Amino acid sequence: MWRIPPIGAPATVAVCAALALSLTACGGDGGGSPEGAGTAELEGRGPITFVTGKDRSGNLQKQVDAWNAEHPDEQVRVIELPDEPNDQRQQMMQNATTKSDAYSVLNLDVVWTAEFAANRWLAELPMAPLSGGSSPQAGKDEIDLSAMLPATIETGQYRGRLYAVPSTSDAGMLYYREDLLKKAGISEPPKTYQEMWDACDKVRKLPEGKDADCYFTEVNKTESMTISAVEAITSAGGSIIGPDGKPTLNTPQAKQGVEFLVNAKKDRMPKEAVTLDTEGGRRHFQSGKLIFQRQWPYQYALANADDGSSKVAGKFAVAPLPGPDGPGVANLGGHNLAISAFAKNKATSLDFIKYLTGEEAQRANLLATSQAPTVAALYDDPEMVKKFPYLPVLKKAIENAVPRPVAVKYGDVTAAIQGEMYDAVTGRKPAEKALSDLQSKLGPLTAQ
Repeated sequence: MWRIPPIGAPATVAVCAALALSLTACGGDGGGSPEGAGTAELEGRGPITFVTGKDRSGNLQKQVDAWNAEHPDEQVRVIELPDEPNDQRQQMMQNATTKSDAYSVLNLDVVWTAEFAANRWLAELPMAPLSGGSSPQAGKDEIDLSAMLPATIETGQYRGRLYAVPSTSDAGMLYYREDLLKKAGISEPPKTYQEMWDACDKVRKLPEGKDADCYFTEVNKTESMTISAVEAITSAGGSIIGPDGKPTLNTPQAKQGVEFLVNAKKDRMPKEAVTLDTEGGRRHFQSGKLIFQRQWPYQYALANADDGSSKVAGKFAVAPLPGPDGPGVANLGGHNLAISAFAKNKATSLDFIKYLTGEEAQRANLLATSQAPTVAALYDDPEMVKKFPYLPVLKKAIENAVPRPVAVKYGDVTAAIQGEMYDAVTGRKPAEKALSDLQSKLGPLTAQ
């Protein structure tokens, strides 16, 4: 993966702490909202585009078709970008830096909000007050976020203002072959790494499990490496960036987390682990060649498909991620919908975002894709829980999840993490050296 340089980021904007729960703490160029399109400029009606990653379910197009049938003068055209998040981000950045109006509504990874807002690439959105008080942007266009999970709301804000609406959430879960564990005499999923390794050893003594790989989390040199590093280090009690906004990698806890990835890749993962991306991991699990896997919720519906595409349909379950001494910590993922500051027909764009993020659309999306919704009530809906038994596990994971480093210069930060962690898991550097080098690289990027 190539390194994507920040474009137009104010030099005085500091990187927020990885564990910070509010983006209002980000430093900047004097406060207030970034210059550019604000809520007063959400005008214009007519055709728009929706820029997103691949829709493998076909559900997005169904929802767009339903919108288009009701809005003949405000048609939406879907523009699909590549699978790899870094490639998506690069294309969106290229469009923004040329101030092109080709992109209207952007489907952003949650960690991009600060970067895009700080660079003045997003229109500010009118948000209704979450509890009491009066809104500074009162009116019918306000976006009501009160029904959404609090953790997801934070991901759409920058300096206390709303720039993106939570569309889907995400948190890593442990997928495991429940059928094989039961045959091996194991009644519960593992809560610790050692319990997971012990379970693997027992399963691989079975005729059905002798050729299966034990475990997989992504360790390729992409955004997924940053996610794996956040989860491993945080589960060990460490962090990448501390509450003061400075890197915190020269700690025993960070070393323990990275050494887990190094040793797992060496002894427990598929031989081709460093070449497998999210979809590659999904196919490996669905082929029946994997006992345990760290994966996102979207895989659930695909792995349970009864069309012959999955050899593990009805044979797996999900649980919280394990950690060194007990349950681990998941990364907070998901996507937010934002309006390009350079788009035409922003009023139509705002209405389309409300449509896609409403409870009815999120319910349909959950049923079709098993992607995590942001509407809290769907996690407790008996019909949804019956169809997706993992929802209570996922809700708890999201509530306790930690984000990746929230950074205005996110491209530089994640590139540094990916590079050093890749060197560690491939044996190019000892874990301690990789962490020391990463500490040095992140220092200037987080300097106040």
